[in-house]
Amino acid sequence: GVYVQANIRGGGEFGPKWHQAAVKENRCKAFEDFIAVAEDLIRHQVTCPARLGIQGGSNGGLLMGNMLTQRPDLFGAVLCQVPLLDMQRYHKLLAGASWMAEFGDPEIPEEWAYLQKYSPYHNVVPGTTYPPLLITTSTRDDRVHPGHARKMVQRLREHNAPHVLYYENIEGGHGMAADNKQRAFMTTLGWKFMSRYLKK
Repeated sequence: GVYVQANIRGGGEFGPKWHQAAVKENRCKAFEDFIAVAEDLIRHQVTCPARLGIQGGSNGGLLMGNMLTQRPDLFGAVLCQVPLLDMQRYHKLLAGASWMAEFGDPEIPEEWAYLQKYSPYHNVVPGTTYPPLLITTSTRDDRVHPGHARKMVQRLREHNAPHVLYYENIEGGHGMAADNKQRAFMTTLGWKFMSRYLKK
């Protein structure tokens, strides 16, 4: 197998300018970068969509939600962990208000106009064929409210999306695990999901 780390704009890997390149209305740049990496892997025959699994948590969970809703054709399985998915109410839940400098204020119409475009919860389209999805979260997450994950799963199931799996640990906080035993379980759960749904 091949493991690829996508250093997309919006991260801190290459300093403040790299991070600032994908905040607020430019958040789409992060998603465009991730899609470009996936397409490049396919173009160079490193993999194919049916064998391409992706994983991300927290802010990376927002990335996974957008890959699911923007390019469901591009991936064979999506592992979405402790995700941020409802960009209309994120600022009302737990630590969300502290992220408004990063994402924007959904109560300002001009900012909601771009936030809505990358709010996965608001971009689920009935009748779309979505890849297998595993969303994991923690009841005791004190940063990203588990309501994001719960609502997304419910919406997808309401639209009869197949292979929508959900696991909520009652312990562990934002790290999803309270100890090494739980951490090993959560890691194994993710790899088992990938192994089950990615084409051999």
